[in-house]
Amino acid sequence: MHVRTLILGAGAAGLMAAAHCGPDTLLIDHAKAAGEKIRISGGGRCNFTNLHCEPGAFLSANPHFAKSALARYTQWDFIDQVQRHRIAWHEKTLGQLFCDDSATDIIAMLRAEAAHATLWLQTTIAELGHDGNRFTATLERDGTRHRLTADALIVATGGKSIPKMGATGVAYDIARQFGLAVTETRAGLVPFTFPDGRFKPLAGVATPVRATAGGASFKEALLFTHRGLSGPAALQVSSYWREGQPVAFDLLPDTDLRAVLATARRERGRQNLTTELARALPDRLVSHLAASLDLGGNLADLSDARIAALAGSLHDWRVLPQGTEGYRTAEVTVGGVDTAGLDSRTMMARSVPGLYFIGECVDVTGWLGGYNFQWAWSSGIAAARAAAARHAGQA
Repeated sequence: MHVRTLILGAGAAGLMAAAHCGPDTLLIDHAKAAGEKIRISGGGRCNFTNLHCEPGAFLSANPHFAKSALARYTQWDFIDQVQRHRIAWHEKTLGQLFCDDSATDIIAMLRAEAAHATLWLQTTIAELGHDGNRFTATLERDGTRHRLTADALIVATGGKSIPKMGATGVAYDIARQFGLAVTETRAGLVPFTFPDGRFKPLAGVATPVRATAGGASFKEALLFTHRGLSGPAALQVSSYWREGQPVAFDLLPDTDLRAVLATARRERGRQNLTTELARALPDRLVSHLAASLDLGGNLADLSDARIAALAGSLHDWRVLPQGTEGYRTAEVTVGGVDTAGLDSRTMMARSVPGLYFIGECVDVTGWLGGYNFQWAWSSGIAAARAAAARHAGQA
C-alpha cells in the first residue's frame, strides 16, 4: 500500500492537516474516535481560538518560531471557517471563543473538510522507517498488520498531557529516531500542589489575582482546592514555573491597599482590620492569612509602617509549591520537538525532507484560552500546504 501523505494522530492538528493535504492521505489514531481532546475541551464546548492570539502568547525556546505559521493562518481565518459551517459561537472573557452548543460541532466541521482522507481509528504504529526514498510504516489494525509507504509523514500525536486518553509522547521517540532533538518536557497549564494540605480549609474559594512566576504575569482568577492552587491564574503561570521557585500573587490587583487602609484608619478607626480586608477579599482567605500576617487589632492601631508592610504582603503574597498535578491533569505539554530542527514556514524537519511535526508535540506552548488550538490549526495547515506543494513539485 502506498499513500502520498501519512498523518499520525487525528486530534486538532492532525485533522486540520488532513483537511488540506489533498487526495491520497491516510490519517490514523489509536483512539476509538477522532478529536477526543477537542470533544472534552472547554467544558464540552471547545475554546477553539482567541481573539487576541499573537506570538507573544506562546512559550518556546525560540520565541520567534511560531510567528510564520500564526501569521499565515490566523484566528480570523479559523473564525471564518467556523462561520462557513454555521457553527454558533460566543466570546467569554479575555477573547476566548466557545461553541454555543457542543465541541462536537468543531470535530464534525474538521471531519467534513477532511472527508477526502482515509481515516483509520484504533490503529497503532508497530514500526516506522525510511528506505532512502520513502517513509515506511507497519500499522496494526483489527488484529492485522498493514505495511505501507508514504511520500510524506506528518506527526501530530500530541504531547504527554492527559495520559488516560492515551497520550504517550510517541512523537518525541519518532523525532529522536529521525535524528531530531527534543527539548526538556514538563506539564503545563496545570494546578500546583501542596501536600501539607494548607489550603484544604479554603477549598472552593476563588478570587481575582495577578499571578507571577518565571518572569510571566497573568491577571486572572485563583481557585483554592483540597490539593493546592488552581484556576486560570495558577494554570497560566504553571507553564513558566520551575520546581523550587516561589509563585507570587497580588491578592488585590486593582486596589491600592496602602491608600485604602490609610483612609479606613481615618474614617473607621474602631473597625477591626480583618473586617476591612473582608470588604475586598473572601472571608475564609482573610481568616487563613490572619495568623501568618498578624491581622489582629483595630485600624486605629496601625502605624504608617504597619500599613505599608501589610500592603506589601498582600500585593506580593508568595508561596512555594511542592510541585504540580503533573501530566494527569495538565492541559498541555511544555517543550517538545526542538524547533531548531524544523522550518518555521513549513514545519518540515530540516534534515529529513517530507517529515513534519505539528501541534502540541512541537516546542510551542500557548496560554490558556484557545491559544493552543490556534497553534494546532496554524501549524497543521502550514505542514499540509507544504506537503501538498512538495507533492505537486515532484509530480
